[in-house]
Amino acid sequence: MRNIKVMLFIFLLAGKMAAQNQPEAMSDKTTYQNPIFGGDYPDPSILRDGKDYYIVHSSFDYYPGLTIWHSQDLINWMPLTNALHKYVGDVWAPDLIKYNDRYYIYFPANNTNFVVSADNIEGPWSEPVDLKIGNIDPGHITDDNGNRYLYFSNGDYIGLSKDVLKTVGEVKHVYDGWPIPREWSIECFCMEGPKLFKKGEYYYLTVAEGGTAGPATSHMVISARSKTPFGPWENSPYNPVVKTRSSSERWWSKGHSTVFEDAYGKWWMIFHAYEKGFYNLGRQTLLQPVEWTKDGWYKIPEGLETDKPITKPKGSKVAYFSQSDDFSGSILNPQWKFFNGVDESRFKIANNSITIKGKGSGIGSSSPLVCVPSDHSYMADVEMEIHDDAMGGLVLFYNNNYFSGIFADKENILVNLRGWEFPTEKNVLKRHVYLRLKNINNTVDMYYSLNGKDWVKIENSAEVSSYNHNVLGGFLGLRIALCSIGNGSVTFKNFKYTSL
Repeated sequence: MRNIKVMLFIFLLAGKMAAQNQPEAMSDKTTYQNPIFGGDYPDPSILRDGKDYYIVHSSFDYYPGLTIWHSQDLINWMPLTNALHKYVGDVWAPDLIKYNDRYYIYFPANNTNFVVSADNIEGPWSEPVDLKIGNIDPGHITDDNGNRYLYFSNGDYIGLSKDVLKTVGEVKHVYDGWPIPREWSIECFCMEGPKLFKKGEYYYLTVAEGGTAGPATSHMVISARSKTPFGPWENSPYNPVVKTRSSSERWWSKGHSTVFEDAYGKWWMIFHAYEKGFYNLGRQTLLQPVEWTKDGWYKIPEGLETDKPITKPKGSKVAYFSQSDDFSGSILNPQWKFFNGVDESRFKIANNSITIKGKGSGIGSSSPLVCVPSDHSYMADVEMEIHDDAMGGLVLFYNNNYFSGIFADKENILVNLRGWEFPTEKNVLKRHVYLRLKNINNTVDMYYSLNGKDWVKIENSAEVSSYNHNVLGGFLGLRIALCSIGNGSVTFKNFKYTSL
């Protein structure tokens, strides 16, 4: 039933679809520009199924988690469903695969690894099954006899049972990575993100090294191959296959790659990177072609640059939904996630609005409803009605400790600047207000309106470039949040996201 509702939502929303991550002027041209997912979409894992492509990313503490996206051209993407509803902790780098007509997602969380599965990519997806093995970043591979294995970030692997509900055999260590020259500026050796495939007589293992963040030149893509899935692994002479060479480049810390063949015989690499000057957007998803050498290695074509226009893949265009939401229907639309898990008894969607019960005594404890901004500059508007003694807010949220934004109680406009909270406009409203955030290249102005037409800029603004992992940790990105705080509830209507 959940998936029928999701597809109904997609059908009803079709009239207001737009390509989110490609400039409109580029959308019908023969080239595309990275990123293909603007904003916080890290650790991409992609699956080709015929002429269809599906992708999933790390979902961390945002629930519902493991959103699966669909495309037929690798550029324009549509969300299909969320594969994870039960809270199991902070969800890191997943691996999406298909085996014997069933779909699986392997992922680490809470110091163990889980799997969810489904007969249909649109679900319903199973409850998570604990594989009861530690380590991170599981990467799935099947040998020629149908035996299945999981690789992990440290170069270990273990067998899987035929029903994939448990691991079998002993953990074995078979790969030590590619030695990084000591004079290079990296965060750490930090091998991670193993992705495996077979082509011809070789199995190929792709990993990330150098550290996810830190210096711009840290993360990199490393390739190795073997004639068995158990090694010995021979490192590529083209390593690192992808690397940020200088902090003057647009894309920093490029890594965590999946290499795959498209439906037309061309090979590609999908990976993530931070953007210079916009580190707080998080790790964005990028795509570029790879080519094969005569001696059986993949590499990046000569002269190709990640930040320049690239020839589009073949395929049919599917539209992508807008972040704006009028809260029609009765289900939570897929752009929204609750931080620290979702409590379905806490909110109700009806009458073109979402009403959320207050929680906690401040923004950090309110488990806000968040969505991902995808632009350097944007505007977010929302209409609010305050019930009882609640407070509602429109906030840029990194985690429970770091946020800034504008909010309101039953009569006052308040502001929160990095935890410093105070009334900024007193006795100006009666439970009903419109709020606006206008973010221009990380400088955020804040507004309120009593009628949705005449806007008043408050005196307080925020600068948010430091809300990023290199400063705060956590591997997160800055997200737009709707907050319902305290005793009572807040009704939100007419959320509008505008790229500037």
